[in-house]
Amino acid sequence: MPQGRRFRTEGRRGVVKAEHSVHGGAAAGTAGPLRDGFGAARAVLWLVAAVLAVRQATAVLRQPPGERLTDLETWIGDNGVLHVSGSLYDTGRFTGTPFAGLVLKPLARSAEESLGIAWTFGTLLLVVALGLVVARALPGRVSRRTGLLAAPVTISLLMLSLPVRNSFYLGQTSIIPVLLVLLGCFAVRGERGSGALVGISAALQPAVLLFAPLLWLTGRRKAAVTSAGTFAASTALAWAAMPGDSWAYWVHHVAGAGLGERPDSLANQSLHGALLRLGLEGPLEIVLFGVLAVAVVFVGLRRAVRYARDGQLLLAVALTGCAAIAVSPTAWQHQLLWVLLALVGRVGTRARDRLVWPAVVVLVMTLPGKMLLPNIALLHPVRENVPLIAALAAACAVPFLARASPYFERPVATEYARPVPARWSAVPLLPFWRRLLGRPNLLLELLVIRVGYSVYSHIRLVATGGREAAEEHGRQVISVERALGIDIEHWVNHAVARTEWAESFFNFYYTSFHFLVPLTILGVLYVRRPADYRWARSSLGFATVLALLGFWLYPLAPPRLMPGMGFIDTVHGPQDLTNPDYGALTALTNQYAAMPSLHFGWSLWCGVVIAVLAPRLWMKPLGLLHPLFTVCAIVATGNHWVLDAVGGAAVVGAGLGLTYLLAGPRRLLPRVVTKADPFPKGRSPEAADGDTAVAAGGGGRVARESGQGRPR
Repeated sequence: MPQGRRFRTEGRRGVVKAEHSVHGGAAAGTAGPLRDGFGAARAVLWLVAAVLAVRQATAVLRQPPGERLTDLETWIGDNGVLHVSGSLYDTGRFTGTPFAGLVLKPLARSAEESLGIAWTFGTLLLVVALGLVVARALPGRVSRRTGLLAAPVTISLLMLSLPVRNSFYLGQTSIIPVLLVLLGCFAVRGERGSGALVGISAALQPAVLLFAPLLWLTGRRKAAVTSAGTFAASTALAWAAMPGDSWAYWVHHVAGAGLGERPDSLANQSLHGALLRLGLEGPLEIVLFGVLAVAVVFVGLRRAVRYARDGQLLLAVALTGCAAIAVSPTAWQHQLLWVLLALVGRVGTRARDRLVWPAVVVLVMTLPGKMLLPNIALLHPVRENVPLIAALAAACAVPFLARASPYFERPVATEYARPVPARWSAVPLLPFWRRLLGRPNLLLELLVIRVGYSVYSHIRLVATGGREAAEEHGRQVISVERALGIDIEHWVNHAVARTEWAESFFNFYYTSFHFLVPLTILGVLYVRRPADYRWARSSLGFATVLALLGFWLYPLAPPRLMPGMGFIDTVHGPQDLTNPDYGALTALTNQYAAMPSLHFGWSLWCGVVIAVLAPRLWMKPLGLLHPLFTVCAIVATGNHWVLDAVGGAAVVGAGLGLTYLLAGPRRLLPRVVTKADPFPKGRSPEAADGDTAVAAGGGGRVARESGQGRPR
């Protein structure tokens, strides 16, 4: 059988199998509690998708008419570009192709009254259709659970993604080309119909023409010829109807480059935009862009063809779209949906690594770059080009598994640590909180820590509660401390302020070690004690979340911001207490996030971890010096009350308790591999080699790394 015909036959069989697994398999095999459980989960996920859709539509329609659908307003509004005689590109506001202008012009008059509601709900329908097509096109054998849950999960992810949110707010049409390509590849049976949809999509967004070579190289040559012909015919029709606009777009602006925002703006996530942001321009930039574009197209198409022939057509489509993003002169944020589709690829031979790539893609496509990476000058080139880097990685570098791989359907099973018997039979409370023996993926761990801290900073900043409430709570704290006889803040603050070396020491300690010591401890545990790293990291995270509740529910003015009490702000200098903004500090952090004190809470967590895990006896008391110096620093500098430290200790204790409830005791039983069963169930011989060596040596290395020791 010729290669092209064989590919088409296999592709159709794959689609039929996917449809059967989504519909027939789900209906035939489920019964009893299993079906009821899946049905309940599916209903909940559809409810989540509906809530996200309503929230998205409401957020757009609640904006004033002049602030919503701004791009669409400039095109087909009362005074839009499509109403004005002359070139579409005179103002630089219209960024679509001449064919797009030709299609939109008839809508301009009818859209004046319905602009907003009709377009918003039409976009919602497009997103739902896109999610349904993607859910039906998943590669490989689709399990019953995946078939039931794929559609609502996909639609929810699309609703949360930056490209879709951007399209909603701006009124862009970038969802339509993606949907047309997917319909052409997975919904339309005939090759000519498939090619026609891809061609129309390319006429709306020229970089999509890269799918024509994909169709040709995978044996669908009629579809490839039809797509190229449809694109040429649509472009020629627009050229005949609007020759001046076509000349301006294709020749003067080089396929739209330079229209809309500046090409070097952060919104342009293409290789061209990245090179311009790096300071390259002129002939050198053009030559370098051309060389890189050719390399990306060659590698990306080669990989896409390989995965398409492997039966992973959706992944092939996503990789081609990612390559198109990179080589397009302009790839605005609302055109980056191809990156989100790339999460269907499977990466990693072990089950515990299988979710790393999807998690990275979801984070990149739902959060801005400033939340993913810290504001460090060295990281700015990466921070500014995170979506582009993700697209390049998907198209050219990420080692997706082939369906022929033995790990595609059955990855190496995850091995969990065995905790010692607990006093409470309900521990661990939730099975998925069991600790793994191996260390987690470093990239994903860093991303989660960074995103978690960004969310923490945002919530801390907005949970202000008001100045009057914060000062009233401050007076309450003073009253309680006086009743307990622990109101020592004023005396300590003034005593330190009169002693130059003490003031310098505590100011330095307050500003320098808050982040440094916890991050150092986490780093050491990650490298040397991975099982204990998970326990320690989870307890710190729980403590921080509980502290956020305290900031939100009980805003508290620190001593330095209490008027009429004579405290000295040794760190920030004198504050104008009549000014509620307190200068630039208010824009950087919540001045009333004092109860509980995370300065002390995090330092106490450090002391507990060192005291519990330090391998030498003399190290344990040294670890307790950090919380001691910290509590002295927060009181001496006027930044916290004594009761704030008590609150910090309370949330740390609660965090450790929650970790115990969910994951069980910290101490673990040693793992033993017998000679009769050298390869534990679900593990490959390669993965078991290390275990056999450990067993021969009495369980030494794994027991030491996970802090197991002997059970009490």
